[in-house]
Amino acid sequence: MKRGVGWEAARRAYVLIISVVGSEEEVLEEVRGIPEVREAHMVYGVYDIVARVEAEAVQGLKDIVHFKIGSIDKVRSTLALICVQPGGGEQNGWNV
Repeated sequence: MKRGVGWEAARRAYVLIISVVGSEEEVLEEVRGIPEVREAHMVYGVYDIVARVEAEAVQGLKDIVHFKIGSIDKVRSTLALICVQPGGGEQNGWNV
């Protein structure tokens, strides 16, 4: 994908989190305490928690994932899925 309007306008990411076994609830509460996290839930499967994060720009999203979520003591790994808006987002019917 080319870095166009949609890439620059990205403001949301879904973060998949793996925590230390048995610490899921503790990590969930810490993640929910981060101001940029709009919602977070425990899930079943490879990942333990999924969180929706919002920021003003892509770099802000990266910083939140790396410095705020990734630095939580019992977080083992994260995978950030940064949302992009092809061609201008909501103008084209996308609600991201």
